[in-house]
Amino acid sequence: MAAVDLLDRKLLFVSGKGGVGKTTIAAALGLLAAQRGKRTLVCELDAKGNLADFFEAGRTTFKPRELQPGLFAMSMDAEESLAEYLKLQLKLPVVARIGPLARAFEFVATAAPGVKEILTVGKPVYETHQRNWDLVVVDASATGHIIGQLSAPQAINDLVKVGLVRNQTGWMMEILGDPVVTGLVIVTTPEEMPVNETIELSHRVKAETTVDLAAIVVNRVLPELFGHREEELFERVREPAMVATLADAAGGNVEPVLEAARLAVTLRRTRAAHLEHLLESIDPSVPLLYVPYLFVRSHGRRATGQVAEALGAELGF
Repeated sequence: MAAVDLLDRKLLFVSGKGGVGKTTIAAALGLLAAQRGKRTLVCELDAKGNLADFFEAGRTTFKPRELQPGLFAMSMDAEESLAEYLKLQLKLPVVARIGPLARAFEFVATAAPGVKEILTVGKPVYETHQRNWDLVVVDASATGHIIGQLSAPQAINDLVKVGLVRNQTGWMMEILGDPVVTGLVIVTTPEEMPVNETIELSHRVKAETTVDLAAIVVNRVLPELFGHREEELFERVREPAMVATLADAAGGNVEPVLEAARLAVTLRRTRAAHLEHLLESIDPSVPLLYVPYLFVRSHGRRATGQVAEALGAELGF
């Protein structure tokens, strides 16, 4: 599926190694979709996260809240998710506090693989199933946990052969396994460890889940300062005689400027090698989207808008 079709899906999970900008990309994808007229929900699976900071909004809760026209956000809460499941799926009455039931669930979740994960991932899948939104963007767990969450319905389906629970996992598996509806976006940076984790995750997604790898977003790509011939000239300028001549002409020490430029060139070359390794190691049909390094001190609405703009350019919008 082409990169231009990314936002035409109904459910996007965004994952990546910690620190690569996963939440930034999830927030930007949600903003971009809303800007294109889609009623969009951004769902944060980790309720301790900071999704709201990227929109400079108040704390998000389990109940979706509109941040701006067409863009809503929520954060997962295991107890509230369990209460909603009992009410909607098992037709049990709502109770003010379900502490004992939640503790019983915790016991079962520890004993049965996939139970806790299916409760977490089930909420955004349910929202997609109900067609409440044109697009649900999930700020999902990092690379070490996403496979377990995406494969949870299949794990439960293999464990439970009959009954209501199996019926629930059936439609969840249909949604997760439909590449027209659902996709995974992996976020990485052009560095050794994030690239290696991305390659490993891309292979595991194909081998262990039915979810389609929709795109890989390479975040924090440094600009190319010099072309090949300019780099050759730059190397000559750094020779001692030239440095002295430049210092005389500039009336001061120019070595810090030249050293900063040298560092930028070195970083660019190193990161280019990691990107080449990424390209050689993943399925060539998977779109790669590049987001430039934003030289800003903190995230917020402005930075999220800049990332959304960069993603839109990559998608041809």
